[in-house]
Amino acid sequence: MLYTSYGFIAFLVILFAAYYVVPKRVQKPVLLLFSLFFYASYGVLQIIYIAFTALTTYVSARLISAREEANAAYIEAHKKELSREEKKARREAVKKKTYLIMSLCLIANFGILAFLKYANFTIHNINSIISLFGGRGEISFLSLTLPIGISFYTFMSMGYVIDVYRGKYPADKNFFHVALFVAYFPQLLLGPFSRYDDVKDTLFAPTKFNGRAFAFGIERIIWGFFKKLVVADRVLIALKVLIASPDKYPGAYVFAAMILYAARIYADFTGGIDITLGISEALGIRLKENFIRPYFSTSIAEYWRRWHITLGDWFREYIFYPMSIWGPLTRLTKKLRPVFGAGFARRFPVYVSTITVWFVTGIWHGASWNFVAWGMTNCIVILISSELTPLYDKFHKKTHLIDKRPYHAFMILRTFFLMGMIRMFDCYAGVGTTIRALASMFTEGNWGVLVDGSMLKLGLSAADYIIAAAAVLIMFAVSIAGIKKSIRERLATRPVAAFAVFASLAIATAVFGVYGIGYDSSQFIYTQF
Repeated sequence: MLYTSYGFIAFLVILFAAYYVVPKRVQKPVLLLFSLFFYASYGVLQIIYIAFTALTTYVSARLISAREEANAAYIEAHKKELSREEKKARREAVKKKTYLIMSLCLIANFGILAFLKYANFTIHNINSIISLFGGRGEISFLSLTLPIGISFYTFMSMGYVIDVYRGKYPADKNFFHVALFVAYFPQLLLGPFSRYDDVKDTLFAPTKFNGRAFAFGIERIIWGFFKKLVVADRVLIALKVLIASPDKYPGAYVFAAMILYAARIYADFTGGIDITLGISEALGIRLKENFIRPYFSTSIAEYWRRWHITLGDWFREYIFYPMSIWGPLTRLTKKLRPVFGAGFARRFPVYVSTITVWFVTGIWHGASWNFVAWGMTNCIVILISSELTPLYDKFHKKTHLIDKRPYHAFMILRTFFLMGMIRMFDCYAGVGTTIRALASMFTEGNWGVLVDGSMLKLGLSAADYIIAAAAVLIMFAVSIAGIKKSIRERLATRPVAAFAVFASLAIATAVFGVYGIGYDSSQFIYTQF
C-alpha cells in the first residue's frame, strides 16, 4: 500500500474514525490490527517475519527480566547469609545466562535480516572472485523477497532487547504492547527509529481526542504529501534520465543530477517522515523528530547530527559506544601506547568504532559496494575533519572569520556540495561509474547545457522546473520561519488563516503533484533500506 495512493488515504480515514469511535480500552488493539493489515497489504506471508520478531523479542526480554528479578529477590531474601563474593558470583552467573538469551535473539533476528538482504550480494561477490581466478562455475542467485520495513523493525526491537539486558527498564509483560511497538505501521517504511522508553507512554495509553493535535497531524500530513508529490517525484523524472546514461550526460549534467538528487532525497525522506509524524500526532502518539534543517549544516559531522537523527542515535548507542570500550580493543590500545604515543592510542578506539559504524551504516543502506563506498567516504571526511579541528580552531581564532556571516554561508555551501558529491554514490550504478561521473564535473567544459535548453530534453518542461523551484523555495522559507516556532504553531491562534494555508497546500498538491495516468507515483526512497 503506497503512501501516495488513494487506498492509503481511505485507510487513514477509516483508521482515524475507528480509533476514536471505539472504547478507549480497545484503541490500541484496533491500532495493532490496522498495522498488521497495512503490513499484509505488501504480502500476507510477510506477516510471518514480523510475527517472529515480535514473539522472539517478547520472549527473550521476559526471560532476561525474569532471571534478573528472581536473582535480585533471592539475594534480598538471603542478604545476611550471602557474602559479597557469593552475591557477585550469582550476579555474574545470571548475567552470563541473560547474555546468552540476548545473543540468541540478536543472532536469530539479525541473521534473518542479513540472509534476506545480503545473500545475493555475497553470491555476486563470490562469483566475481571465481571469475577473476579463471573459474567457470557460478553459484545461482536465490529467489528472495525482502520484507517491507524489516531493517527498521529489526533494529528497533533488538534495541529494546539490549536495553532490557542492560537493565535500563524491565521487560513489558504485555505481549500486545511489544507487538504494537514492533508493528506500528507509520514507522515501518521510513522510521524514525523509535526507542521503547520514548514511545511507551503514548503508544500504549488510551488517547482522548484532541482537536488541536488532530488538526496539527493532518496539517503535517498535507505538508508531507506536498514535498513528496510536487518536488520529489517531479525532479525524479529528469534525475532518472541523467543517471541512466552517465556517458551521455557528463560534466554539468552530473552537477545538475547532484542538485536534483539533493532536492529529491530531502523532499522524499522528510516528506515521508512528515506523514509518519503527522499520522502519529493525529493518533496522540509522540515520535522523535528525524531532521533538523540538515542543509544548514557547516560540516559533514553536523549534517549527520541533523539528518536521520534516530538512525545515528541507534548506531552510537548500540555499536559506537560498546565497541569503544570493547575488551580486546581496549587491550590493543594499551599495547599501541608505547609504540605510537598516548595521543594516537587515545584516539584509536574512536577510529575503529567510527569506521565500524560507517561501514555498517553504508551496508545497511543497501547491499552494494556503492553504499559501502558512500559510508566510508563519509567516515574518511569526518575523521580527517576531526584530526584537523585544532588547525581549524587556530585559523578561526586568528582570522575571526567564524563570526562572519559570509564565511558561515561559505561553510554551509561547502558542506552542501561536498555532501552532494558523496551522495552520488546512491545514484550511479557502480563505484567506478560514480567516480568517473564526479571527475567529469571538473574535466568537461559543458556548463552551457544548464542554460541552452538541454535540460528541457530530460522529461521536464520549463513549467516543471518553475514549479519545482517554487516548491523548494517554499520549503526553504518554511524551514527558516520555523527555527524558533513552527508555521503550524504560528497559525494555531488563527484558524481561518490556518485552514486557508493548508487547504491551498492540499489544492496545490492535487493540481501540481506528479501522479495519475502517465506518471509513476513512486515509493519512498527509504523503503528499499
